[in-house]
Amino acid sequence: MLSRLGFESHEEDVYRLILENHGLRPSDVRQRLNLTEEQVRRAVAQLIDRKLLAVPYQDELRPVDPNLSLYSLLSDQLTELHDRQKEYERTRADIRSMLAEFGHLYPSRSQPDAERLIGMDSVQERMQDLADAARQECMTFNPGGGQSAASLAASKPLDSDVIGRGVRMRTVYLDSVRNDATTVEYAGWLTGIGGQVRTVPVLPIRMAVIDRTVAILPMDPDHTRKGAVQINSPGVVKALVELFERVWADAVPLGDGHDRCEELDEHGLARREQELLRLLAQGLTDAAASKSLGVSLRTVRRMTADLSERLNARSRFEAGLRAGQRGWI
Repeated sequence: MLSRLGFESHEEDVYRLILENHGLRPSDVRQRLNLTEEQVRRAVAQLIDRKLLAVPYQDELRPVDPNLSLYSLLSDQLTELHDRQKEYERTRADIRSMLAEFGHLYPSRSQPDAERLIGMDSVQERMQDLADAARQECMTFNPGGGQSAASLAASKPLDSDVIGRGVRMRTVYLDSVRNDATTVEYAGWLTGIGGQVRTVPVLPIRMAVIDRTVAILPMDPDHTRKGAVQINSPGVVKALVELFERVWADAVPLGDGHDRCEELDEHGLARREQELLRLLAQGLTDAAASKSLGVSLRTVRRMTADLSERLNARSRFEAGLRAGQRGWI
């Protein structure tokens, strides 16, 4: 058992003997275990140093309460493992940074076009690595409505570090986050340190593209906590960059263009109403449409009822038909 903690087998034998027989002297231990005087002396010194044995009184060997001493050793080992893990992460980040700087001169022959990242811990770890290695630009789509205060607070140190290195950061949220004070405050903070934030009525998928060379997409868009896929294929990443640029061009800056989100087109439709009609025309349910727009189901039903009334339609099908006839979609 104690070999995993760095003890020799005879040292564990000495410890077990003393646990069973308090007050033994080194000579007793030597005789019972058939060890040399030097082996016993070194074993006792090691056990005392690791706080498994108390300092002898009148040459009697007594153990420290194992309920305390053994768990204390385990805690020390856990701390050491954490320190080694942190050192490993720092080294890996340094290597990724070097590869990002010189990788174009030594392209990998074995890097897969796609890599599956199972579970949120793996995804977050990889995003940290990619952010540490980023040198030019980070582009992200963040669907799903307002973000939690804890999530946004946790991302601030990473965002600050990335932007502080001169990396351009562009983020697109849904228009619905404009009603979320926490996300709006975060967007203002991000803009203040050099980031750029815009919003659109709907987003195609959650996505992050780093330096236009690697992209992270959810493995299952409907269940993002399952994990993600890292895309390394130049052709696919280029297509995703083009998608981002098209969405970015139509997006409205968050912080200085709130009224533009409420501007009406020639048919008197706001941007979110246009998107809702398009989603309903595709056959999406109210629940699916509310998820895409990042608003509540009640809001979608209210908007649908309002649009149906304006179209003088008595059903969703008729509303879609009349919207098409009028050129709304």
